[in-house]
Amino acid sequence: MVNGDIITLSQVRELSAPREKVLRSQYTGAELEKQLKATRELALKDLIDRRLVIQAFKKEKYEIPDHFVEERMHEIIRENFGGDRNTFIKTLEAQEYTLGEFKQKEMESIIVQAMRGKNVKKENMVVPPPKIEEYYKQHRNEFTSKERIKLRLIMVPSRADTANAAAQRALAEEVLGQLAGGADFAQVAQTYSADSSRDLGGDWGWIERKTLAAPLEKIAFNMPVGRISNIIEYGGNYYILKVEAREGGVTRSLAEARPDIEKKLIQEQAHDIQERWLAGLRAKAYIRTF
Repeated sequence: MVNGDIITLSQVRELSAPREKVLRSQYTGAELEKQLKATRELALKDLIDRRLVIQAFKKEKYEIPDHFVEERMHEIIRENFGGDRNTFIKTLEAQEYTLGEFKQKEMESIIVQAMRGKNVKKENMVVPPPKIEEYYKQHRNEFTSKERIKLRLIMVPSRADTANAAAQRALAEEVLGQLAGGADFAQVAQTYSADSSRDLGGDWGWIERKTLAAPLEKIAFNMPVGRISNIIEYGGNYYILKVEAREGGVTRSLAEARPDIEKKLIQEQAHDIQERWLAGLRAKAYIRTF
C-alpha cells in the first residue's frame, strides 16, 4: 500500500518475470530462492517509486494530453507490428490486456519520464574540469583499447622424465636455428611442433591477454612484431613464439575522452538528484507491505 494505492503481488511478479526466467537457468536450490527474493524486492521498490512519482504528478495537478498516449500507441504499432492494428490488439488480448489498460500503462510511463525530466535539468549541469581530470586518471583503462597480438607458436616437449630430454633440447635448438636461418615459421611448426595448432602452422590467430600462461604472455606481449623469441622453457616444454601483428593497447588522450567523461558524470549527477527526490517522496509517504 502506497498512500492508499495498492500494488499487487501479480504486478510484482509481472515486472520480475523476465529476470526470474534468467535466474532459473543459472541457479538452483537455496541460491535460486535468494536471487528470486532479491529480484522481487527490486521490482517492488521500482513499483513503489513509480506510484510515488505518479502521485506527485497528480498532487501538482499536472496533465498529459491524451494525444501523447495515442501518438505513442501508433508508434508502437508502426515499429513493432508493421502498422497492423489488428495484430496489436490480438497480442494485447493474448497477454490478457485491454486497450484501456495498455493506454493507462503507457500514460503512467510518460508521466514518470516527464516527472524525472522535470526534476533533472541536465543542460544546466556543469562538471568542473578538475573532476573530469581526476576521473580520467583513476579510470584510464576505460579509455584504453584492448591489446591483442597475432601469434604463431612452436612447442617441443622436453620429456624431462625420459632419456630423451637432451635430445629434445637439441631439437628445440635445431628448430630455432632453422628459423634464425630464414626458414618459414609455419612450415617448421607443421614439421616439429607438438602443439594443437601444428596443422595450422602454429597459428593461434589474434589473442588477448590472459590467453597464454603468464610467463609466455609476458614475453609475447613485449616482443616486437616480426621477432622470433628465444627458446622458452615452461611447464616441461620448450616454446618458440613469433608475433606477426599487434593492435590495440592505445589510450585515448584526456582531450579525446573529455566529452564521454563529462556525459557520464552528468548522468551520475542526474541519478543522484533523482534518488534524493525519490527519497524525499518515500520519507513523506505511508508505505506498508503485507
